[in-house]
Amino acid sequence: MIKNYGRLLAVLVVAILSACASGKKLYERGAYYEAVMTSVQKLRQNPDHKKSIEALKNAYPMAFEFLQTDAQNQIASNSPNKWRNAIASYDKINQMYESIRQSPKALKIIKDPKNFYSEIGPLKEKAAEESYNAGIDALMKGNRDDAKRAYYNFADAQNFSPGYKDVVEYLDKAKDEATLKVIVEQVAVPARYSLSGDFFQDKVEEFLHQNYPDRGFIKFFTPEEAQRIKLARIDQYLKIQFDDFSVGNTNVTERIETMKKDSVKVGEAKINGKMVPVYNTVTAKVTTVRKEVISRGLLSMIVLDGKSNGVLTHKKFSGEYTWFSTWGRFNGDERALTDQQIQLMKKKELQPPPAQDLFLAFADPIYSQLTSGLQSFYRSY
Repeated sequence: MIKNYGRLLAVLVVAILSACASGKKLYERGAYYEAVMTSVQKLRQNPDHKKSIEALKNAYPMAFEFLQTDAQNQIASNSPNKWRNAIASYDKINQMYESIRQSPKALKIIKDPKNFYSEIGPLKEKAAEESYNAGIDALMKGNRDDAKRAYYNFADAQNFSPGYKDVVEYLDKAKDEATLKVIVEQVAVPARYSLSGDFFQDKVEEFLHQNYPDRGFIKFFTPEEAQRIKLARIDQYLKIQFDDFSVGNTNVTERIETMKKDSVKVGEAKINGKMVPVYNTVTAKVTTVRKEVISRGLLSMIVLDGKSNGVLTHKKFSGEYTWFSTWGRFNGDERALTDQQIQLMKKKELQPPPAQDLFLAFADPIYSQLTSGLQSFYRSY
């Protein structure tokens, strides 16, 4: 992965530029290398694209001359990164070479693209030494940021000359010194909710390991893990605990209303020898019952400095979940009820979910807030 990092980065930069500008516009801006790569890319898709043909024809000699001159100037300079910079310029020439060779149309326009593979070979040992020495200098400064720089320098040395001196050992040492080591203490909830509490804690641990894998520069440990491996340096303590929570607070409310409907046929009467319908007003007293089971909690995220024990951040996150059931009853004439009320009268009181499920329901929005808080705090690390 380290070996291909520079090439992948160059491809990414070109892809971004391609999305924003044409080869011709890049050429006009003096971005000759990018103009070449963008034009070749477009010619793969459309071999007859006139602007790309023109841009490639004009940009390639300019890009080649600029990169070759830059490499030679770097080698002649006193820059501490001269060998790496020279290789970077030669690499771009080689990337143009490969890109053109993979496009039949581009190869017709630039019939003899140049490469510098043979020139790069002898420079790699010098670049490895340059990177190795830069890594040693950075590592000796004794802080995390410089240890990161040291790691990348040692990675460059390993890329240029695999197994150079003791670079593998220094890669491990730099990675260790650059890594922020955090003990995660999750305070357990009462035994009654242990299943839900354990599930919540497992989700937090899974989030940390997925978002901050070992290849990064932050590593989280449980207290048990830290003790087992005898962790020598602790940079921070991350404490996650429920300051307060309640599950299953019940509230029952009733709403009584009188329903009335006019001109309802209530029977028949004989008038002048004929039976005629009789209409009247019908009424009913409707009682609507709503049972709520409210669960809520408050969680703290506290980060403490591993040396001073000072508070680096303290955030609180709250969550609430309300389960409810509604049903009804009535006295009087059903014909006074609306269709919706008739359906409500058929409902029965439901039983709330188990306490463990209610715990997880109010903890879910808390978990979302917590993970956002963790990402925000550790973004700069």
